[in-house]
Amino acid sequence: MKYEAYIGASDDDLLHLFKTTGDTVMLGILLQRYTLLLLGVAMKYLKDKDEAQDAVQQVFEKAIKNLPAGDIQNFKGWLYVLMRNHCFQQLRDKEYHIDADAMTDLSNETADLENLWWKDKALDDVQAALAQLEEAQRITITMFYLEDKSYKQIMDLTGFSFSQVKSYIQNGKRNLKLLLTKNNNGRAE
Repeated sequence: MKYEAYIGASDDDLLHLFKTTGDTVMLGILLQRYTLLLLGVAMKYLKDKDEAQDAVQQVFEKAIKNLPAGDIQNFKGWLYVLMRNHCFQQLRDKEYHIDADAMTDLSNETADLENLWWKDKALDDVQAALAQLEEAQRITITMFYLEDKSYKQIMDLTGFSFSQVKSYIQNGKRNLKLLLTKNNNGRAE
């Protein structure tokens, strides 16, 4: 089976194919769609890129092992809750030590919270714009920029040719910029 043939399939169709055939590629395609969403959620809670990337991989493994046997009405929502709960567990497992200097820096918290809010908003904007891209562009952009995959690795995973990968990344990057500019200009008016 070619990966390309299932890119446009719905979440429900991919879940059904995975459950009936056991083909993990179907679940992989489905999880790939939500990599950016999961990374955003993990960054929101864990505040560390490396920890967030690790959390995404761990949630992918959890999703594969703990996929409910029954129907999932909203796979995206189910995956979001799985990631959020995973992050909460990670935060609970950490040990926090507060020293005297931390107590004196409370005045900086307001500025830090505002910066986090703006970063959160920017991440939400990027996620929304990415979701509007053509499927092939979204997949290649996610693999190249968020997962640090090479053109060769993307070609191997997707079945796309070199020129397709290059084109999808270039066009996707341009379209993403246009969408972000359009969305931000629309909010400013």
